[in-house]
Amino acid sequence: MSFFSIAQRHRFSLVILSIWVIAAFIFHQDAALSRDKADFSPRLHNFDSEKSHKTLVAKETSNLAITANVRKTVLDNGLTVLTKEVHNAPVVTVQVWYKFGSGQEASGVNGIAHQLEHLMFKGTSNRPIQFGRLFSALGSDSNAFTSYDQTAYYNTAERDKLTALLTLEADRMKNSLIDPQQLASEKRVVISELQGYENSPAYRLNRAVMMSVFPDHPYRLPIGGTKADVEKFTVAQVREYYQKFYSPDNAVLVIAGDFDTSQTLRKVETVFGKIPKRQYSPHKLIIPSPAVTPTPVIKLQEPGGNPLLQIIYPLPQINQPDIPALEVMDYILTAGKNSYLYQELVESGLAHDVSANVASLRAGGWYEMLVTSVGTQDLTKLDAAVIKALDKLVKIGVTKEQVERAKTQLTASVILNNRDITNQAMQLGNDQITTDNYQYTENHLVNIRKVQVADVINVINKYLQPEARKVGFFEPTKQVATVQSSSYSTPTQENFGIDVAVVPAEVKQYSPPLDILPKAEKRQIPQQLQLANGLRILLLPDKTTPTVTLSGNIKAGTEFESDNQGGLASLVAVNLMNGTKNQDMRTIARGLEVKGANLNFEAYREGVQIKGSSLAVDLPILLGTLTDVIRNSTFPEKEFALARQQALTSLDSDLDDADKVANRIFVQSIYPKKHPLHTFPTAESISKIQRRDVIAFKAQHYRPDTTVLAIVGDFDVNKVRSLIQAKLGDWQVQGKPPTLKYPNVGMPKNMIHVNPVVPGKPQAITYMGYTGINRQDKRFYAAMILNQILGGDTLSSRLGLEVRDRQGLTYGIYSNFITGKNVGTFLIEMQTSPEDAPKAISSTRNLLKQVHQQGVTPIEVETAKRNLISSYNISLANPEQLSQKMVMNEVYGLNQEELRSYISKIEQVSLNQVNQAARELLHPDKIVVVTAGPPILAHKKIK
Repeated sequence: MSFFSIAQRHRFSLVILSIWVIAAFIFHQDAALSRDKADFSPRLHNFDSEKSHKTLVAKETSNLAITANVRKTVLDNGLTVLTKEVHNAPVVTVQVWYKFGSGQEASGVNGIAHQLEHLMFKGTSNRPIQFGRLFSALGSDSNAFTSYDQTAYYNTAERDKLTALLTLEADRMKNSLIDPQQLASEKRVVISELQGYENSPAYRLNRAVMMSVFPDHPYRLPIGGTKADVEKFTVAQVREYYQKFYSPDNAVLVIAGDFDTSQTLRKVETVFGKIPKRQYSPHKLIIPSPAVTPTPVIKLQEPGGNPLLQIIYPLPQINQPDIPALEVMDYILTAGKNSYLYQELVESGLAHDVSANVASLRAGGWYEMLVTSVGTQDLTKLDAAVIKALDKLVKIGVTKEQVERAKTQLTASVILNNRDITNQAMQLGNDQITTDNYQYTENHLVNIRKVQVADVINVINKYLQPEARKVGFFEPTKQVATVQSSSYSTPTQENFGIDVAVVPAEVKQYSPPLDILPKAEKRQIPQQLQLANGLRILLLPDKTTPTVTLSGNIKAGTEFESDNQGGLASLVAVNLMNGTKNQDMRTIARGLEVKGANLNFEAYREGVQIKGSSLAVDLPILLGTLTDVIRNSTFPEKEFALARQQALTSLDSDLDDADKVANRIFVQSIYPKKHPLHTFPTAESISKIQRRDVIAFKAQHYRPDTTVLAIVGDFDVNKVRSLIQAKLGDWQVQGKPPTLKYPNVGMPKNMIHVNPVVPGKPQAITYMGYTGINRQDKRFYAAMILNQILGGDTLSSRLGLEVRDRQGLTYGIYSNFITGKNVGTFLIEMQTSPEDAPKAISSTRNLLKQVHQQGVTPIEVETAKRNLISSYNISLANPEQLSQKMVMNEVYGLNQEELRSYISKIEQVSLNQVNQAARELLHPDKIVVVTAGPPILAHKKIK
């Protein structure tokens, strides 16, 4: 799980919200969820802001007690332990938070906290082995991140891994190895990571403006550091910071999930209690002094996609009394289609998008606003429009309805987040580290409810004054991109630095033992319902929280787009919520917001994904809105024109994104014209789409007999069946659903390499692959095991061990069999410096050849099985992932028994089947390689 997916769900007062928080690694790219990446297509913009998407509105309740069953214990060595029993799934999360981040770094060593975070995975004196391999062997969803005031390590696994996870975290708290060779290798990895951030114009602009906001405080510096500082780090410096800050009395251990508190605390005392305190002394909190003298607008004139306006206002630290009103203000300004700045800037055509965030930290904070301009809009005029809009709001005032809706949204972002134990523990850890009070969020919600209209106007007047802010413009220069291509011969052999037979044995040697626990109860299977019109419904009651989660799929994806209508399916999906026969856009949005519901549609290659959530009591509202928009949408002309312009602006941004460019060129290099996967949006195709086209596409493809819905949550099955019958039972369409035939696509005759140049990018993004298999292929389960061994995660896989860990050529490298109802794609993705791309590509192809010819080992297969099974069980503990799996099993023609039988099918795969899959599915000499970003050394020959 990536850190960023977690951060998006925490919508207020969390320091980890910062857009530039640095995540160390991304483990376990779940093959079951790979469908989302299968389209390889830039998304058309969805008008709801991120806040509106990611937060779910809950009813106000006077007895909200999100920490009622949390127990706080402090060991003799100063370690703070927070435990929270949650018995809705047989999984646990173990997290260790250190009160140490970039905000505690000395001058000249910017990024040392982040560098140390990377080195904490490199092994200990007790276990001189890459810890990513140990976590992978446990099937743990593990990751880490560094922020301004903290560094955190988190692991979620099946409940019998609890003691093992505690053991590993205690070991690296005390015994981490930091030696010259490891530091040299990991410095290259960190620099690769930083180059990836530098690919983003928004990141570069944010960095420049933050330097101006806090000229004399570490908050001004990027969390991950700078290349200049990273290159100079010494072993002695890194060890000094480790000895100072990685001390039990400077840490918080958080455990949440299915365990017994008393027994677990005894284990914690045994495992952590003997770790001595170091020489740590609390870091002196330095309150930043924002620059008081006016500074000119910071202007970056560089290659890029869209003009950007960044505005940052200094704010007080997290425990100050104005923070609740500032949070409410933020939601009023930028949360969804009914937000004030959306109406003033986006609906007026001045801006493509506006987003904002309140960052509240220990020492201080800020309010950052990012506005994406439309076309060649003058940023000076756009900035003036922001000032004018805020001034207007102060004069006209905010309404009580706006304030109450924002308060409800804020409350909901916590209530519904508590469905997932990883996020529950993150909330506790962040609160304890940032405020010294794990109950901070609960208390904060009480204060949120007290905010009144006058409080919002007061904080706007107090903090959002023009003279207090710092402003940056990103003005993109003209891009001149070129595409170069060549073919290369079969790669030569090279010696690998890691013996594949030794690594699994080391993992077994250093892995802690598992707990012996009774087997968990057998997983419940959803009830199935098919209406007379062909609509399929899957219902799975879950009484653990008073919420419902809705997932769905309609066979109306981008595969149905013609060559000259790229972007049509996405325009239909994003416009569904823009008006119906019964309600206009704002009424639809307001109806969901005030009731705590959320509904979103997004097109991908083989369908339209539906996501919705609400409190259980508001399920009728959620289903009523769903029914109205899929049956009665009218695509009003004004909203459609705005959506089309938004799509064009998003396309400009996508074509400046090296990853999305690599996606596009990679797919179009594999699949020929006229193939359903070849079509992508272009400025010409989007501009030609008319309102009549979206109406016709929707009428043809949105049908009950191609729709699947799944609901997981707190509901009565019989009542919901009756409700669905009443809402959707009379949905009728004419004729049979449209069909498509995917033509067979052969393998490349040799290696094809393409280097689309995206100007201004320091990091290269490489995609390698060819056609793969579909979900029903008999080799699917063997392919999942093969993939886990080859490149399932970036630290424990063969690709990760060689290309990332030993050679230090990439921040992340992954492989995946992207499967769907139709034949999918085999893909390897990595990020490198341009000078490292040829060597990384060569090493990757040689590894493919090695596995193709020699196969894998029995212990690798067994380790991969355990990992896949554990990861699968963890995913089913998340209602969003569970409901999505239910839907896609139905879409792929699998029995719902697959929820249970997936594990047994993985267990039954033999070594011979995996090696047979390697021989049949890996083709290192017939492969498409796309490297987007900078030119890669004038196409130095790749061996």
